[in-house]
Amino acid sequence: MNQLTTERSTDVIAAEINAIKYQTQNMMLQASAEIGKRLTEAKAQLQHGEWGNWLKNNVEYSQSTANNLMQIYKEYDLNSQTFVDLSYSKAIALLGIDAEERETFIQENNVDEMSARELQKVIKEKQQLEKKMANRETAIAKEKKLLEKDIQELTMQLENARQKHNENEVSEKEINRLTQELAVAESRAKQLEADLKAKPLEATTIEVIPDEVQKELDSLRKKMSESSDPSEVKFKVMFDSLIKTFGATLEAVEDISNHDTRVKYKNAIHKLMDKMRATLDGGSNQSC
Repeated sequence: MNQLTTERSTDVIAAEINAIKYQTQNMMLQASAEIGKRLTEAKAQLQHGEWGNWLKNNVEYSQSTANNLMQIYKEYDLNSQTFVDLSYSKAIALLGIDAEERETFIQENNVDEMSARELQKVIKEKQQLEKKMANRETAIAKEKKLLEKDIQELTMQLENARQKHNENEVSEKEINRLTQELAVAESRAKQLEADLKAKPLEATTIEVIPDEVQKELDSLRKKMSESSDPSEVKFKVMFDSLIKTFGATLEAVEDISNHDTRVKYKNAIHKLMDKMRATLDGGSNQSC
C-alpha cells in the first residue's frame, strides 16, 4: 500500500529548525550555569594549587573554560528574559561588560540580531573607547593639577610684585605680564574642569573651525581685499597664512596615533590660544 506523504513548506521547516536551535541554545546556557555552580562548589573544597589538576583529571576542562562557566553561574540571572535567549558564546562575550551595565547594553545594542563575532567586535570597541576616555580624564586631571600649582605660584608672585611695585621696585609692565599669565592659567583650569565634568564623547572629535567663525573669517577677508591700506594688505597675507597653518595643525595633531602625545599637543594648542587671547585683550585694554 502506498504511504501518503505530506510535503511541508520550507517556512515550516525553517520554523522548526529555529525552534530546535532556540531550545538547544537555552538548554546550553542553563547547563553551563549548572556546571558553573558545581565547579564553584568543588573549587571551594580544594586546597590552593589543586584546582588545575582536579579539572584536568576529573572533568577535562581548562582553567579558562572553568572560569567562564563559573562566571556565567555567578553573573547571570537566567530567570530574566533579557539573558535567557543568549547563546553560550554571546554570554561569554558579554562578561566583558560590567554587570550593572549588561542588561542595558543588550537592550540598546540589539544583541539578539548580532552574531557572536559582531558582538565581540562591538564590546571590544566599547572597551577601547572606555580606555581612551579613562586616559583622557587622567591626562586632563594631571594637567589641571599642574595648572593649580602654577596658579598658586603666580598668585604669590603677583602679590609680591604688587607690594614691590608700591615701593617702586617692580614695573607696571611686570605686573601686567604676571596678571595676563595668571588669567591664562585660570582660564585653562576652568576649561579643564568643564572637560572633566562633560559627558564622554562616543567618537573621536576632530577639532575644526566652527561654521559661524569660518563665515566671520571669510567676511573679514572680503573686507580686507577691498582695502588699499598697505598695513591692511600686509595683515591679510599674515592672517590668511595663520588660518591655513591653524587648520593644518589641527589635522596633523589628529593624525598622531599615541593618545597621550595627541592630548599633550592639543593642550599645548589650548595654552597658546589662551595666551594669544589674553595678549589681545591686554592690548585692547591698553589702547583704550
